[in-house]
Amino acid sequence: MGDQMDSLSPSAAKDAVFVQSEEMPAGTQKVEDFDFNNFTGPITAEQLLSGMAHMGFQASSIGEAVRIINGMRVWRDPETGDKTTIFLGYTSNLISSGLRGVFRWLVEHKHVSAIVTTAGGIEEDFIKCLGDTYLASFSVDGAGLRKKGLNRIGNLVVPNDNYCKFEDWVVPILDRMLEEQEASKGTDDEINWTPSKVIHRLGKEINDERSVYYWAYKNDIPVFCPALTDGSLGDMLYFHTFKSSPRQLKIDIVEDIRRINTIALKAKRAGMIILGGGVVKHHIANACLMRNGAESAVYINTGQEFDGSDAGARPDEAVSWGKIKIGADNVKVHVEATTCFPLIVANTFAKGPSSAI
Repeated sequence: MGDQMDSLSPSAAKDAVFVQSEEMPAGTQKVEDFDFNNFTGPITAEQLLSGMAHMGFQASSIGEAVRIINGMRVWRDPETGDKTTIFLGYTSNLISSGLRGVFRWLVEHKHVSAIVTTAGGIEEDFIKCLGDTYLASFSVDGAGLRKKGLNRIGNLVVPNDNYCKFEDWVVPILDRMLEEQEASKGTDDEINWTPSKVIHRLGKEINDERSVYYWAYKNDIPVFCPALTDGSLGDMLYFHTFKSSPRQLKIDIVEDIRRINTIALKAKRAGMIILGGGVVKHHIANACLMRNGAESAVYINTGQEFDGSDAGARPDEAVSWGKIKIGADNVKVHVEATTCFPLIVANTFAKGPSSAI
């Protein structure tokens, strides 16, 4: 009984609680409180970020993302003066949201070198030029919406009429593209449509400055979509095969994989900014594998890694594959993108003089 009492003595408990600390390394950043008393007048985006950068958790990850992206912007090859080749990737839901305007601005002002997105990330841009998307709720009843011809994207609602308008707009363009394809057969200028060429053509045809892909067309920024058929655009291509039978529009994905990989190979320095996961995340990373990895990477998504998915994987997993270089500057921001990307862009591309690619 005495030995047991000794093991439960206050001194033993005190030793367990007050373990001696080692000294922190010199220069270790301290956690800093956000103090509104440090600011006078309206707070700017730059001041907001400066107050968040050393708060910890995802606020500090956002600060890291800003630092890394600004590193992409200012880098110049000492011999050629070439800039960082910046790959921007995003999922379709972000085009459906108002974040579309941020992407459009980046492309309009040539801040990115190439884009990778999904079929929805293409068609929703054009659809929003033809009809409006509305705010709703995450909890709106799906069956009730279906009966009204309304489609829910998170807490957004898109009238099905918008997709009918898209069909009316895109099918005549597909008709003309097929005619051009057939007329060019056997000539020196034979047309070989690829997803990036289709998107380039649609960007030209929309002729609307609200469109991301109008500006991609104007500024000759390639847009890659390896899953072009996985959406309403795929539906239109499917229906078009019956309309145009026995002739069919041919779209070559092989030429596009050669094109994006060549862009990566030729890059003096490569940077990745990827919002979301899935095909857009991996397609950019795999292109950078061709050059033994990107020099810098910013991931922004809420995916977790415990299921082994590429979508949730942290940058270090890409390092193991050679898709991000060993020692590269990288961060994953575990935040839903509409919440943080405007703040990041405000403190990078939109700050100070233009740093167009």
